[in-house]
Amino acid sequence: MKQTVIIFILFICILPYMGSIFAQTPPNTLSEQEKSEGWVLLFNGVNLDGWTSVGRQTPPERGWTVEEGQLIVNKGGRQRGGDIITKEMYAQFDFYFEFKLTRAANSGIKYFFTRYEQGGWLGNEYQVLDDDFHPDARAGRNGNRTTASLYDVLPPDGNKQMKPTGEWNVGRIVAIGSEVRHYLNGELVLTYDRKSALYEEAVKLSKFNEVQPGFGTVEKGYILLQDHDDEVAYRNIKIKVL
Repeated sequence: MKQTVIIFILFICILPYMGSIFAQTPPNTLSEQEKSEGWVLLFNGVNLDGWTSVGRQTPPERGWTVEEGQLIVNKGGRQRGGDIITKEMYAQFDFYFEFKLTRAANSGIKYFFTRYEQGGWLGNEYQVLDDDFHPDARAGRNGNRTTASLYDVLPPDGNKQMKPTGEWNVGRIVAIGSEVRHYLNGELVLTYDRKSALYEEAVKLSKFNEVQPGFGTVEKGYILLQDHDDEVAYRNIKIKVL
């Protein structure tokens, strides 16, 4: 009898959590709440519908595959296809994605991606990198080329928590007005103001110092997933316009 009572009490204790476990939304789908809040899926888990490439109306014919609900940029060589971009441009947004790295892999999410008068096609980049094994993690200044940094401009918080290579990490970029925030696995790791003196000084020290108009000062741009010659998987890519 005592054992039965103990089991019953344990069941009562975990009951409130069971609903949340079974209510989790499957990858590449939106919950009813997300739909009501204005979230839109950018990857349907099946194909590259909704994605294009620079100068074209379609995505690359090779280099990207969809496997078991994962959008995978393949290892380079003859299979390299190039970057893919959204069909729409965005100014203020909440962008969510999940990524899984292979050893020493490099990729990234570029936003406000557009063609500059001087500098060509560019965008602010949320770096996606295997910090442990890719040499870029030790290049740049103060970690401004590690995961969740604003690539080559500003580093993330040194206390960021990243999952091991081969496990899923969660990235998020929120842009409101001139302020941008980078999140990694639910934690805010970088905040910057594109109109601030701090940002301007950091850009001057970067590879983007001669870009015109000033790098990152554009009003809107596409969102880009980078093909950097390494295998990286993405899923649950979604956006809410703010």
